Amino acid sequence: MTHPDPTLESAERIRDRIDTSTPHSARFWNYFVGGKDNYEADRAIGDEIKQFFPGLVDCARTSRLFLGRAVPYLATECGIRQFLDVGTGLPTANNTHDVAQRVAPDSRIVYVDNDPLVLAHARALLTSTPEGATAYLDANLYDPEDILERAAATLDLTKPVGLIVMGILGHVADHAEARALVGRLLAGLPSGSYFVSSDGSATSPGMIAASDAYNSSGATPYYVRSVEEITAYFDGLELLEPGVVRVTEWRPELGHDSDLPIAVDQYGGVARKP
Repeated sequence: MTHPDPTLESAERIRDRIDTSTPHSARFWNYFVGGKDNYEADRAIGDEIKQFFPGLVDCARTSRLFLGRAVPYLATECGIRQFLDVGTGLPTANNTHDVAQRVAPDSRIVYVDNDPLVLAHARALLTSTPEGATAYLDANLYDPEDILERAAATLDLTKPVGLIVMGILGHVADHAEARALVGRLLAGLPSGSYFVSSDGSATSPGMIAASDAYNSSGATPYYVRSVEEITAYFDGLELLEPGVVRVTEWRPELGHDSDLPIAVDQYGGVARKP
């Protein structure tokens, strides 16, 4: 079952909101994971960065694989049947609803983004098994209460939810504000909910240089942070083993990505709300 958001715009109005002249984080990441939903500006800065730091491609690929391990783990081992994916990005292979409903067909997923290009692809995301449900909200990370209120049309927020916030907290310039936004989202979820997150880390000169190059391109800036700052997003939660680690080191036995580098500049973890 699918639940389209009644605020979804017409295709023409969405196109009017899309700026193809400057790089864009969702399209840029889409290019790095092998997608086709990107433009020349995205490919140009991507190719420039790949020349001096090809490791950023590995960050993109391994982050997606981390999601593909964490979500099925929550569904199979923790009994989670509801997922709130904030900062959805462009659809590629193994989206949250794909991997969740593959192991638990009755899973219910709400995607959240406020980007016009993602919005244009919303109908591609709005697929579901007959037993489950998938919905899309055109909503803003900076208004967590609105997200929670509208997500409640599809999810039962009195029961545990898997909150997924991946690759977007770096866009929040102030680290304290990023932490507060996570806290406000979690405040609306019950005990027994889980938090899944990963972000680019300032753990190598190449990654820092890649961030600087991207931020100088005219795109919305993305700030790589220390491992300690990324770990702070999980404050007050019960971290699952092995804690906040490189995404390649989070339960690698659950996936099939052994051919990829281990030392990526992308850290993440999974934690339970007590």
